[in-house]
Amino acid sequence: MKYKKWTLAEKLEILSSGDAIGVVESCRKYGVSSGTFYNWKKKHDSQGEAGLKITYDTKSKELKQAEEENRILRKLLSDKDIELEVQRSLLKKKFGTSDPRKI
Repeated sequence: MKYKKWTLAEKLEILSSGDAIGVVESCRKYGVSSGTFYNWKKKHDSQGEAGLKITYDTKSKELKQAEEENRILRKLLSDKDIELEVQRSLLKKKFGTSDPRKI
């Protein structure tokens, strides 16, 4: 089930209609559970509008790009390490040593 992401304006509208027409009717009208309504109300009462702002997408676009670059670079580095290990094992089989300077 996909959850609806409410905007700040929608949350404020729901809270104000809860005061005007009642919590139960407001929750039915907007399709919000009463638990969610009271959580929003508690946050709004303690922190104001800042408490209702969306906080789940805190990573910036630049940070996401940097993480993707790091993932790609780590994969390339691990591939290079595997390739070097294979070369060392082939040298060891062929010449009896894995150190190319001893050949």
